[in-house]
Amino acid sequence: MMNIQLRFFASVREKLGMSEQEVALPADINTVGEVRSWLVARGDVWADVLAPGRALRMAYNQQMCEPDTKISEGAEVAFFPPVTGG
Repeated sequence: MMNIQLRFFASVREKLGMSEQEVALPADINTVGEVRSWLVARGDVWADVLAPGRALRMAYNQQMCEPDTKISEGAEVAFFPPVTGG
């Protein structure tokens, strides 16, 4: 198992009702995209907020990343909606 810190921002945080959570991942979870899929499998609000079709940005250790970014013990993975400017 690997322990990581999850962080949620903006509308993702509001819908989940939390800004962060520490989790112990199963041994077969190795990328940011797999973390997202694992969270979606929790069902309920997780499946809705983090659904594959939703536009979401992801960050690994405070750096924007792609779903195939490898994760490691003690890492921080963040999810947030795309930022719009005006």
